[in-house]
Amino acid sequence: MRPRSSRGRKEVGVVGQASWLSSVINLLNTIVGAGVLAMPLALSRMGMLLGVIVILWAGVTAGFGLYLQTRCARYLERGSASFFALSQITYPNAAVIFDAAIAVKCFGVGVSYLIIIGDLMPGVVRGFSNNAAGVGFLVDRHFWVTGFMLIVIPLSFLRRLDSLKYTSVIALISIGYLVILVVAHFVKGDTMANRGVIRVVRWESAVATLSSFPVIVFAYTCHQNMFSILNEIGNNSHFRTTSVVVASIGLAAFIYILVAITGYLSFGNAVAGNIVSIYAPSASATIGKAAIVVLVMFSYPLQVHPCRASVDAVLKWRPIKRSESPQSSPSRLASLFPSSKPGPQSRSDGMSETRFAAITTAIIVLSYIVAMTVSSLEKVLAYVGSTGSTSISFILPGLFYYKISSPDSPHHQRLMKEDDDEHEEGDEDEGLLGGGGLKGGLWRKRLLRRLSLALALYGVVVMVTCLVTNTLFVVSPH
Repeated sequence: MRPRSSRGRKEVGVVGQASWLSSVINLLNTIVGAGVLAMPLALSRMGMLLGVIVILWAGVTAGFGLYLQTRCARYLERGSASFFALSQITYPNAAVIFDAAIAVKCFGVGVSYLIIIGDLMPGVVRGFSNNAAGVGFLVDRHFWVTGFMLIVIPLSFLRRLDSLKYTSVIALISIGYLVILVVAHFVKGDTMANRGVIRVVRWESAVATLSSFPVIVFAYTCHQNMFSILNEIGNNSHFRTTSVVVASIGLAAFIYILVAITGYLSFGNAVAGNIVSIYAPSASATIGKAAIVVLVMFSYPLQVHPCRASVDAVLKWRPIKRSESPQSSPSRLASLFPSSKPGPQSRSDGMSETRFAAITTAIIVLSYIVAMTVSSLEKVLAYVGSTGSTSISFILPGLFYYKISSPDSPHHQRLMKEDDDEHEEGDEDEGLLGGGGLKGGLWRKRLLRRLSLALALYGVVVMVTCLVTNTLFVVSPH
């Protein structure tokens, strides 16, 4: 059967130029953060068997949310996919709530990265020089937050996510070093003297397991950047976009399981939330802390990018009256899907230079002020992550696809007509195979729609579970 591509139908929009590899690199860097160092602790509370199962399950559900985003993007003009665009044609009056949640979540995570830099750098300096304590500013967190802002500011002003692929490579190298550090200590066996009990099947308790569940679930949160990746990738065929999701989630799951198992077997139940912090003082451990700093530094711009887009969407939002439903208003759709005629000042994100600079500057300045004045956002991030992360990872992808793929949806009917036209062209060469493929396709679409609703309901359950966990046990999910 001839392979089908979605490229031809959507080339009327802004065609991206990002490669498949750069898309995977940026998405993987968005997924894997400093949270990987907390995986051994999660295993100590859940037991090795259940912990690995939960890591795999969290990867599958997060990957399915990403896959639904690739399906939803097919209903939008090439290069215009976003949570705002989808909410405008599905739940228009709730669009501002969705984008506000995404903006707050990304802003909070970005600030937490700056706080991590301020907390770790004095220790890194002391690790490299015993005399560093005598130089006041070298062990001052405010100095390091300010200094690293000079590095991340230019990166935060890059319009395209693809422009961050080289910094993402550096961040992934830092992750690679951390993984090697954990595995090397396990192989060397220099932590066995202080190792605690190992639980393979038995968990610590139901309460302890629930407290670690959010850590694993939110370790895969990257959905805020998925639409940007879909807009920028050069080949947006179904196979290519799906393989980006599979490769990114698969590599992240491999890293999480490797660090979780080797780290837990190194310390047993004596493991801590940040495994690097409990290694004996050495140059390799100090470099490990520096690697965490590099990782979060280059992850900061990956949070500014979706935060800026969501803030822009919130500022643009206007309530829609029933009489001007987006399904029946050509002018509303015309403004949602701008003309793709090329021009010297055309931008795929729809923001003017002045607006882009103003929003980016506001995000950077506010995050800097918060990072300089607050030493911990753990409790705030616990609730922001429980609501924002579950919304963009499970609830919104599930609800958007369920609504837009309804047989009564005019957008779905238009897409089905275009698919039928492609089938008719393919049937000239495929003969009887075309009809069977169409019937199978209809069955798969019905199943996918039911699964999308199930994912949204699962997201609500996860949100409630995490909110209860945070309220009762005060555990940060991110």
